[in-house]
Amino acid sequence: MRMRDTIIKPMHPEGFRFLAIFAAITLVLFLLWEPLGWIGVGLTVWCYYFFRDPERVTPDRPGLVVSPADGIVSLIEPAVPPAELGMADMPLTRVSVFMSVFNCHVNRSPAAGEVTAISYRPGKFFNASLDKASADNERNSLRIRMADGRDLAVVQIAGLVARRILCFVKPGDRLGTGERFGLIRFGSRLDVYLPPGVEPLVRVGQTMVAGETVLADLNPTARGPA
Repeated sequence: MRMRDTIIKPMHPEGFRFLAIFAAITLVLFLLWEPLGWIGVGLTVWCYYFFRDPERVTPDRPGLVVSPADGIVSLIEPAVPPAELGMADMPLTRVSVFMSVFNCHVNRSPAAGEVTAISYRPGKFFNASLDKASADNERNSLRIRMADGRDLAVVQIAGLVARRILCFVKPGDRLGTGERFGLIRFGSRLDVYLPPGVEPLVRVGQTMVAGETVLADLNPTARGPA
């Protein structure tokens, strides 16, 4: 890896127009007052890094569930999946990953499988780190049927600043583990509902890397090197 590659990351196409807007505003700020222009430069650089889309190396052992987002594990608790997904009305282990405005916001599939349901629901914009954000905030929910027939749910949740959830897949699509499926603009959270009996391998406060950090193992008896 070249030194340049550790600093300059690919940018997701969704960010191009925002970068252009920030750059145009920066030019106007320079015309008004140079110190303001340099503040604009800083914000433009931040916009570029917000929409960065680096390549990730996903563990290839079958049965691993990986983090769908960069960020910090903010909650691990039993909760009923969103009713709109049509899953069983029973509590499952929910792992929440909170993304700050400094994290990469490209979302990746936690496991391989077929997308059997997608449901968008408008809502409020509470701080995404709060527990009530799962129930009250704008969200987009996906149900994924894995090869063994079990279901897993992943939910994109808008945050205090975020106002736009993007999903790039549709029901019937097949996703690989760690494959990109969506993006949330400017601060948010991802919830993963694990199948019954599956325990998380992470803790609250742990730093997660989307597509790389192992969140759970669907086949714990076969555990070995990832």
